[in-house]
Amino acid sequence: MTLTFREAGLAPDLIDYLAAWDLQREVHAEVVAQRTPDTVLLLEHPPVFTAGKRTRPEDRPLDPGGADVIDVDRGGQITFHGPGQLVGYPIVRLADHVKVVDYVRRVEEALIGVCADFGLATARVPGRSGVWLRADPATGREERKIAALGIRVSKGVTMHGFAINCDVDLGWYDRFVPCGISDAGVTSLSAELGRPVAVRDVLPSVRRHLDELLAWHDYDATPDYEPRPDPAKSPASVGVAVLSYPAR
Repeated sequence: MTLTFREAGLAPDLIDYLAAWDLQREVHAEVVAQRTPDTVLLLEHPPVFTAGKRTRPEDRPLDPGGADVIDVDRGGQITFHGPGQLVGYPIVRLADHVKVVDYVRRVEEALIGVCADFGLATARVPGRSGVWLRADPATGREERKIAALGIRVSKGVTMHGFAINCDVDLGWYDRFVPCGISDAGVTSLSAELGRPVAVRDVLPSVRRHLDELLAWHDYDATPDYEPRPDPAKSPASVGVAVLSYPAR
């Protein structure tokens, strides 16, 4: 499979979330009809909170700071998008042998590879989607997420996708409970590296790793960190269903 990458709105020309959602639906219909090749939309949004199907009322921002809060048809909970964050919407037809969870793991692995290209060791945390940095007891730094995922699969073709924090204003995350997880933090490439890392700086790495992982070849997965409970699930169900997304 050869991916087509389309820059759909990068700073200073940010694309409104609803406009990008309409664009996703248009591209999705074309990919389903096999009139358009598998496409990854790469973009930045103005500040916006998007609430997936598992969002709890208590996780929503009491004061969104002027940003819209939009309910969306993807899996996962509430997250933030804004300038300085690279958002990717892979709209790809899943191969017959590729299950939804495998697809999510491949996108996570691609983002782990991006972080490694910038000298950051990251991994998955079983029970919680996304890409994480391990806690550092020596410095008192908590476990923290650097990339988030939330997808939908319809007619065998994916929608929505991922967001990796480059030099986003992390103050936005103080306004809500990111992904419903209150016992961990959120970070960015710039915050971890102590230097500015712009969205455009990561584009070549993102393209390369997605090209590799979404070719559906076998790959060596990065070892996971220690599992953590999913706050949206009861204790009895923790560890049973790692990710919840609409069925194909």
